[in-house]
Amino acid sequence: MNGLKELGDTMLSARTSHLRVRDGHAHARVTFVELFFDLVFVFAVTQLSHGLLEHLTPLGALQTAVLALAIWWAWIDNAWLTNWLDPERAAVRILLFVIMFGALIVAAAIPKAFADRGLIFGLAFGITSFAPKPFMLWALHRHDANNFRNFVRITVWRAAGAACWIAGGFLSPEQRLAVWGLALAIDTGSPLVGFYVPGLGRSTTADWTVEGGHLAERCALFVIIGLGESVLITGATFAGLPWSDVNVAAFANAFAGSVAMWVVYFNIGERRSTHLAATSTDPGRLARSGYTYMHIPIVAGIIVAAVGDELVLHHPGGHTDAKTAIVLIAAPALYLLGNSLFKWLSAPYAPLSHTVGLGLLTALGLLVWLVHDIPPLALSAATTAVLILVAVWEWVSIGRSAKPPAGNA
Repeated sequence: MNGLKELGDTMLSARTSHLRVRDGHAHARVTFVELFFDLVFVFAVTQLSHGLLEHLTPLGALQTAVLALAIWWAWIDNAWLTNWLDPERAAVRILLFVIMFGALIVAAAIPKAFADRGLIFGLAFGITSFAPKPFMLWALHRHDANNFRNFVRITVWRAAGAACWIAGGFLSPEQRLAVWGLALAIDTGSPLVGFYVPGLGRSTTADWTVEGGHLAERCALFVIIGLGESVLITGATFAGLPWSDVNVAAFANAFAGSVAMWVVYFNIGERRSTHLAATSTDPGRLARSGYTYMHIPIVAGIIVAAVGDELVLHHPGGHTDAKTAIVLIAAPALYLLGNSLFKWLSAPYAPLSHTVGLGLLTALGLLVWLVHDIPPLALSAATTAVLILVAVWEWVSIGRSAKPPAGNA
């Protein structure tokens, strides 16, 4: 009987700890297996960009937004997991490889997720998003009682979301969009309500004992993935085009835009926010607001920017149609908005440079509406100039500060 009880306890909870050993003096490094895991999402981001480019309609944009948010939640959920779990443990690595395989199926199904691969996408996404939660319960049961209760609540909510993702795969495209929208509402809203479950209560950000510096580095690397995907698309497209003066100019402009986006995120905000994440008295709150939510428009801006670069490379001259104009202005606007909100967490006010940049992009939108013969390359160059202005302004104004300012997170 004792042997059966011990076997049951072992099946329900890990005998040895699979959790990271926290070092109060330095944040945990991002491991090679985590970087390997992230490679799947390079493919996913590429699929999203190509899907939006092929279906550049209001419905196509809405469908791409649903899929992009799904991919973001798939990634950020597992970034939180590896913040607690030790990727050097064999069982954790096997879990990550299993999730990678599921995520690869999800990414491969993206182009036809609202067509004949909806069931494959829904099943793969639902199973992949839910499967790590029982593993976390097993890993936490004996070793972190507080986080175990937290994950019981998380598991209930993620099970509801996974059921909606799977159910949507069986429905028509119109019904699928509605049900997957409900799944996103569950996945997106559950952290905001503390994963409240009747009888189990709700979690607080103090329950989420994250290692802030590690999560900050993971999110920064995801931004690198997105920017890298944009560079890859730009290079591949340019390689197949005639190298005329206008095409070379469009290629140079796309590269300059990617560099400007890198500077806007990494030159000031990433360093300052990493410092705040590592020293915050409530890192769970910063991780939820700054890294889980405020990075969504940042990543969305990068995806849309890749679409804009490809549009300009293929048609740099002539008339800028409404679709192209919206893409070219929306991409930097989303990116600057996300960065502005993100940096506001580590400063007493939103950065003025970003606010002015958003104002200039709005003015460009009005100009395109009034003047109908602006070439796509000229509009793209103007939005790139706005990004460069914001980056230089921020560097000149606060880039030489010795200490990151106290934030309001």
